[in-house]
Amino acid sequence: MKDPVTNFTFGDVTYDLASRTHIMGILNVTPDSFADGGRYQDSDAAVEHGLMMAREGADFIDIGGASSRPGSEPVAGDEELKRILPVIRRLSSELGIPLSVDTYRSDVAEAALRAGASIVNDITSFHGDPRMGDVIAGHGASVVLMHMQGTPKTMQTEPHYENVLEEVIGFLQERIHHAREKGIDQVIVDPGIGFGKSLAHNLALLRNLGELKRLECPVLVGPSRKSFIAAILDLPVEDRLEGTAAAVAAAVMNGAAIVRVHDVKEMKRVASVTDAIVHG
Repeated sequence: MKDPVTNFTFGDVTYDLASRTHIMGILNVTPDSFADGGRYQDSDAAVEHGLMMAREGADFIDIGGASSRPGSEPVAGDEELKRILPVIRRLSSELGIPLSVDTYRSDVAEAALRAGASIVNDITSFHGDPRMGDVIAGHGASVVLMHMQGTPKTMQTEPHYENVLEEVIGFLQERIHHAREKGIDQVIVDPGIGFGKSLAHNLALLRNLGELKRLECPVLVGPSRKSFIAAILDLPVEDRLEGTAAAVAAAVMNGAAIVRVHDVKEMKRVASVTDAIVHG
């Protein structure tokens, strides 16, 4: 098994993703995201929050205009663009860190990449839009390929696996091959915590995250404030900070290169201490 190539260039910025855990701040420009829906729907508020996350130590900002919470309905592409493009344009002119666009639509990705994003975070791994790989390759952009069983509307309706770890790895392996065939050099993988997974599935993936090293790509993990934490602690979304911290620490201990989080300041501290324990 080879170690993954971890020196990734995003626009003008190069990170060694193996040097420490990198922090991706979540910026939902939506009225209905599960953790912060409506808080940053106004573009001025969204930009200010993005700037704040950068000040708190985010290495990336991931900007999304369509909720993928369990049970969510799709949003029209023109509405998604209307929400995110002003924010991407302003943050790309004011920040020196890479911007990611959280979308599965190729036309939205194309516009976002032209506006200043350098990463596409596609929860469908190109299944949502077969043109996506060509768009990303054409811009020389990076991609996050995520595993999801079903769709956001249906994914939490009795998810089932014979072997969740092997099925997730197999799915991502095939998607990586597809991305390479399209000419995409920089691929990051995400096991999709909370996307078509029960509590047991999520815990198994976090426990065995090191097995994803087989994929020879940096691993991103997004446990922030998710319902599997509530299943353990029986707490509402605004009270899941400590549970998120525990999941982030576990992900870092097991090899995550990037953690995608709402609470940047706090999770950067968690990741820094965990990195020190792991790497000395």
